[in-house]
Amino acid sequence: MNHPAAVPAIPTLATSPLTRTDPQLAALLAEEEARQRFKIRLIASENYASSAVREASSSVITNQYSEGYPGARYYEGQQIVDQVERLAIARAKALFGAEHVNVQAHSGSPANLAVYLAFLKPGDTVLGMQLAHGGHLTHGSKASITGKYWNIVSYGLDPQTKLLDYASIRELALQHKPRLIIAGHSAYPRQLDFAAFRAIADEVGAILMVDMAHFAGLVAGGAHPSPVPYADVVTTTTHKSLRGPRGAIVMCRAEHAAKIDKAVFPGLQGGPHNAITAAIAVTLQEALRPEFATYAGQCVANARALAHGLLDHGFNLVTGGTDNHLVLVDLRNKGIAGKPLAAALDRAGLVTNYNAVPWDEQPPQNPSGLRLGSPSMTTRGFHEAEFRRIADWIARVVDSGLDDKVIAEIAVETQALCAGFPMP
Repeated sequence: MNHPAAVPAIPTLATSPLTRTDPQLAALLAEEEARQRFKIRLIASENYASSAVREASSSVITNQYSEGYPGARYYEGQQIVDQVERLAIARAKALFGAEHVNVQAHSGSPANLAVYLAFLKPGDTVLGMQLAHGGHLTHGSKASITGKYWNIVSYGLDPQTKLLDYASIRELALQHKPRLIIAGHSAYPRQLDFAAFRAIADEVGAILMVDMAHFAGLVAGGAHPSPVPYADVVTTTTHKSLRGPRGAIVMCRAEHAAKIDKAVFPGLQGGPHNAITAAIAVTLQEALRPEFATYAGQCVANARALAHGLLDHGFNLVTGGTDNHLVLVDLRNKGIAGKPLAAALDRAGLVTNYNAVPWDEQPPQNPSGLRLGSPSMTTRGFHEAEFRRIADWIARVVDSGLDDKVIAEIAVETQALCAGFPMP
């Protein structure tokens, strides 16, 4: 008599291989899952990857080592890996319209460094956005390798408008003749004028790189203009608003393909993280679906609702509002620094990060700003009403003078709200 095959039991916390092998780490990860589930996560560079993305990132392909590129590896046994990488590349091309795509960079900073390596010699001039005005470390900060090996000229915001002044950027480019111009940001709440950057780069004969790590998901969903038609090379992380794994993509014009690929491998790294490549492929497939456009548009709507709510409570916002997924709050009129407020908000169930603001007199370890982002909680299903409520909670914490009783009351309220919006 034939019996049906036994269905394997689904691992639980008590029976999973991780729990049996390393119960201490398993317990920490369980605590982290609870933290993510019951707190309102407002860090602009974070999101929730789907279960499918997480499944791919922990799949058996992590066992494979794969120096080289599809069809030109230095190891045998790459038949499946090559197909996975080609799939990720094809989906990135379809999503962003890029001529050439490299999905091997391990994260955003190495992706940006690969562009430097591809096009520059040590000491060449680079024009990038000031870190304190919203740029990224890899755009030439002295704390980064990019600020140590190349001659960095920085542009910033206009003192009156607090917006980018493209005439001033052009003047700097004409004066310093940079080999590379970087457009992109990690804390600028407005859309960039890619056509203006292209015109400046053409006028001085520079390579134009756009770092769209923060707003790539908005571009993918049609809620933000795409830099791909304008830039020589575009870099992006694959988490943040794109809500994938912790990886990166470098896209470029076909004429630069060989330089970019050679800079990534063997220039900066060995084999790619194949499980992350697989997860990137899933991420891009999800971003090609119609519902991703709804999510991207809601990210912008939610950030604007948060900005309007904070303005109603008398907060000063850098640039006066937002066009994208993030809000940068200048706390100086509230008489409180960013670090103690971020710590108090975390206790209240609102996870943020303290951040420098333009012309900040305070040190980076305790700056005058607070950076807020909408992607994570938009993925959870929050809409404008929930983000206006977040603004109310932030105001209550500040107006209370960081009172512990008020913070405890809000913590109960934020946890109750989270319970109604399950995480993936």
